[in-house]
Amino acid sequence: MYHISDVKKFNRCPLLFLNDYTSKNTKYEPYVRLDETVSTLVVDKLKIDYYFLGERNDPKERVLEVLDQYEWFVKARFEYKELRVKVPFLHKTDKGYDVYFLFVGLYPRADDLQLYTDTIWVLEGNNLEINDIKMIHLNADYVRQEELDVNELFIISDYFYTDNHHPKILVKDAIESHMIDLTHTLKKMNATTYDTIDQPARSAKCFGRVKCRHFDTCFKSELVPDNSVLNLIGSRYRYDMDTEGRKTLKEADIEKIEGTRIQYAQIMADYNGGLFIDHLAMKAWLENVTFPITFLDFEWERFAIPPYFGMKPYDVLPFEYSIHIMDEDGTLSHKCFLSIHDDRKEFAKRLIEDVPKEGTIFAFNAVGAEIIRIQELANQFPKYKEDLLNLNKRMKDLQFPFEVGLVYDTRMNGSWSLKAIMNMLDDKGYNDLNIAQGMDAVYQWRILDREEDDPRTKEIIEELKEYCSMDTYAMSVVYRWLLGFIQNQEVV
Repeated sequence: MYHISDVKKFNRCPLLFLNDYTSKNTKYEPYVRLDETVSTLVVDKLKIDYYFLGERNDPKERVLEVLDQYEWFVKARFEYKELRVKVPFLHKTDKGYDVYFLFVGLYPRADDLQLYTDTIWVLEGNNLEINDIKMIHLNADYVRQEELDVNELFIISDYFYTDNHHPKILVKDAIESHMIDLTHTLKKMNATTYDTIDQPARSAKCFGRVKCRHFDTCFKSELVPDNSVLNLIGSRYRYDMDTEGRKTLKEADIEKIEGTRIQYAQIMADYNGGLFIDHLAMKAWLENVTFPITFLDFEWERFAIPPYFGMKPYDVLPFEYSIHIMDEDGTLSHKCFLSIHDDRKEFAKRLIEDVPKEGTIFAFNAVGAEIIRIQELANQFPKYKEDLLNLNKRMKDLQFPFEVGLVYDTRMNGSWSLKAIMNMLDDKGYNDLNIAQGMDAVYQWRILDREEDDPRTKEIIEELKEYCSMDTYAMSVVYRWLLGFIQNQEVV
């Protein structure tokens, strides 16, 4: 028996399908926090009083035996040709069955129809006549008050949305036009074993939106050189070039690169023996930095359903910040704030108190993270708005010189994360931490937020502080490294 996720994985990579299918008990912590049973909230939205409720491991016959007894079916399990699906909401009408898909996001799009088409294929395989298909999704404009309002929280739509968030593509039309017979695919899945598939080969499918979790296992015996063309950032054709024998960055085919500034920096770094720096541009970018310099980093949790007053769906709750302050003589001092549960007001107040009243503030990916978080706090707490926005006015993004190609070292291996840069500089600070990744910090904070008396509370608090503090320390190291090129007048 297969689930829709198995089909999706098989279409992406048979080895991914096998690896995950043979380890079904593997649990993955979700990126977004979802504590509520969303289907229960939607039941209230739809004003359903009496309904069939499906359960995990239901036999396929259970729902079929009661189709005549209910008007509404919630989380009902159906099977057809070994494919098992869970239908969020099914409504029996005089014209047939209306299907309500639940999208726990803001703007459902038609760019990934497999979940929906496969579900309808199974339902039709069970001789259910489908009348209409709708999407239930979260309302991006909803702002929570003291109590959660399910009527305002959800939107029921006949449309998929465009990239500009406009409802335009009819859900039913899109699904029907992309419907395929899965019989052949399911037969291939049944016949697939580790003995029948080819050896893994690097391709764009290894990454998709995120790097495949099995990537390092598939290619553990391969050592990719620092200057490999496979490290060419944002390249659509890097795997093609590698197959053609163009193995290094400087051998990249000029006709097959996108020509971004960071790609130029990477290729020039390879030509220059490993390092490229745009000396004049870097000097101009650093010349307005003033002391004391504050290095700032936030950690936060993202909630699908807003749990607290003033929050919207998918808003974030900042729970920790670290500050390293560098004086003109190079000395560093450190401050840290960590809260549990909702402490946004105190977070904002302490942040204003702890950051020096003057000098440059550095954050890594400030434009995509800290600046946004500070703006959100300013909107939520008007009392602190002016002081908070003044912090943003002094902010510089330490990621900027890397993402626009002012500097690149081939030892970065196609990444400009703080951890990658620190490893390149032979500073192993992150390697000594129990929490060494941002999402690991979030997962540990969830333990604190959910459990009142967890025996590891004190230990987790210290580990969270160590991790966030390492991020701001790392920024100070990177800043000194960049400044060294200017002070030493090195032009590469």
